[in-house]
Amino acid sequence: MQIHVVQPNQSLFGIAQAYGSTVKDIVDANELPNPDNLVVGQSLVIPIIGSFYFVQPGDSLWAISQKTGVPYQELARVNGISPNQPLQVGLRLYVPQKPKGKAEFNAYVEPYGKEVAQNLEDSAKEAAPYLTYLAPFSFQAKRDGTLQEPPLGNLIQTGKDNKNVMMMAITNQEEGTFSDELGRILLTDQAIQDKFLNNVVQTAKKYGFRDIHFDFEYLRPQDKEAYNQFLRKAKQRFNQEGWLLSTALAPKTSADQKGKWYEAHDYKAHGEIVDFVVIMTYEWGYSGGPAMAVSPIGPVRDVLEYAISEMPPSKILMGQNLYGYDWTLPFVQGSTAKAISPQQAIKIAADNNVPIQYDQKAQAPFFKYRDASTGKDHEVWFEDARSIQAKFDLMKELKLRGMSYWKLGLPFPQNWLLLSDNFNVVKR
Repeated sequence: MQIHVVQPNQSLFGIAQAYGSTVKDIVDANELPNPDNLVVGQSLVIPIIGSFYFVQPGDSLWAISQKTGVPYQELARVNGISPNQPLQVGLRLYVPQKPKGKAEFNAYVEPYGKEVAQNLEDSAKEAAPYLTYLAPFSFQAKRDGTLQEPPLGNLIQTGKDNKNVMMMAITNQEEGTFSDELGRILLTDQAIQDKFLNNVVQTAKKYGFRDIHFDFEYLRPQDKEAYNQFLRKAKQRFNQEGWLLSTALAPKTSADQKGKWYEAHDYKAHGEIVDFVVIMTYEWGYSGGPAMAVSPIGPVRDVLEYAISEMPPSKILMGQNLYGYDWTLPFVQGSTAKAISPQQAIKIAADNNVPIQYDQKAQAPFFKYRDASTGKDHEVWFEDARSIQAKFDLMKELKLRGMSYWKLGLPFPQNWLLLSDNFNVVKR
């Protein structure tokens, strides 16, 4: 597939002609919210096999092969040209698709209230063919060792229909926030802990979960070893059932990183005990903070490079957001940015006639606009084809197990297009 960035005065018709595609195919593939009003800087995924490269000044076949990863002799062969002939600027060269590797993908889906909303059901059905795991979020542990179940609707059946491993995501949340006291009880009171694990096993059997996933956050630093011991105990128990064990980890860059989100998460121990981890490499830009990229590539790389120094990369799922935020400027502490889908971001840019810019350092798109109804300035950071391809490239470079998405419900069709173009999804 080809990623194309819209330039001034370009139309879908002209773009389709340049790549040998059709307007309908491009609109359908990207689910474009603005087919008649393209935004300068907007990325499009062109649904073709392989891609095209347009020769730039100073290019040679060897230089192009270095950029594309395809041997220059193969580029010459498929394009019917001599390996040594000079290249005319603007010449369109076909670049064949490279072989795809295997990877695993998870997505969390978070129902609210007493039932699964229809848009979440639909989103799960659309994503499930691309997933190894599907994780309803979340089963909440209680102080007496029982579990509060989330609504599951048709999610279990969707997982079965698409050969997803159903992931039982369990949290130490109380009233919407992570509780260190609840964590302390579960990790240090052996009677409660035994009852808790019994309830986990009983519930997993009832619904057919095959991966048990602990997302225990905001734990007391002094409970780090208690958490490790709990995981060893859980792993032994779950092995008897033939289940996987996984954990969610805060994004650390060193073993001794301070802060209650980090200190009880022992990367080295988790890497030794569990089958795989989800590292939450997102929320640098978050709803309660100033405007910035949600998952800038530099900090994401720093976390993952530390992680692979403590555990095998084959045990790591990189966390990835499926959303962006719209901040009102100037940022005021206590204000909250609005979560938006990439599709909504594009529509906002189109409606306000502002170009989309791309931060090369963060590898993320953004733009600013003024809300005509309020007169207030806004800044939007989101994800697009370029930013997600940068993450896929990092996955390959570091030889990670795969990627885990937080969370389904905000549409990002370009992600699934590029996922299937880059990887063969493992089904267990």
